Amino acid sequence: MEKIFYDPDVIRVAGLHHPKPHFNLSDLHEKEDSELFDPKKHEVAPANAHLVYNNGPLIANVEVFTVFWGKSWTTDASFIALATKINKFFTDILVTPLMDQMGEYSTPKYKIGHGKLTGTKSFATNAPAHSITDASIQTALKGWIANHNVPAPNANTLYFIYMDSGIKVQMGGGSSCSNFCGYHNDIVNKTFYAVMPFPSCSGCLGGLTAYNALTATSSHELCEAITDPVPGHGWYDQQNGEIGDICAWQFKTVAGYTVQLEWSNKAKKCI
Repeated sequence: MEKIFYDPDVIRVAGLHHPKPHFNLSDLHEKEDSELFDPKKHEVAPANAHLVYNNGPLIANVEVFTVFWGKSWTTDASFIALATKINKFFTDILVTPLMDQMGEYSTPKYKIGHGKLTGTKSFATNAPAHSITDASIQTALKGWIANHNVPAPNANTLYFIYMDSGIKVQMGGGSSCSNFCGYHNDIVNKTFYAVMPFPSCSGCLGGLTAYNALTATSSHELCEAITDPVPGHGWYDQQNGEIGDICAWQFKTVAGYTVQLEWSNKAKKCI
């Protein structure tokens, strides 16, 4: 049997609004900014897409805990209001047909169903001033868990970490607003989290408002984390990526929220 090699840094990211949905991070350094940030270009799902289960963990009934990290989330009224709206988005979206759609990827061990928002926390302490690496985010998350600032994870926990405006997140040789708009990751295959840099560039807004861009990218990472929490070990297409990558920058409205279309093996299309 041929051994499959995954590039986890490519698997876990939500890419920029860009006509090429699947790429190596190094490829992006060779592109002109005008090509990276062209909002008039649209993604097209590959006709041969098909997700294959690789026997890794899935998140059956996701329990989202949101973290808003940075001074603006604790002092700026518009950011505080935005955090409230994002929490309302999760409260509502986790019991909608979007989660029913994920049930297609249930297995005998993991029956994917509705989820819930379990809590939220805003931090200004030790927030990054200009940039931060994924390794430092992992360190911060482990510290919050150890100090009981956030609940300890269980098999369904998914932390969503929203960064302050102007903070560049660096991961896998790439950075937010240059190479990606968000990503999900794991710590030793057990602690699952997503990182949401604030959308402050055209490549991560894609013609949307900041709020709609955040719900769209959050839904992308939510569905990918449910179906592939340890990147490449859950439901994954070796040629085309995760459930959200295949349908990147294609949207619909669910319960009044802008969310991304996700790939359906059964329907053989983005729905």
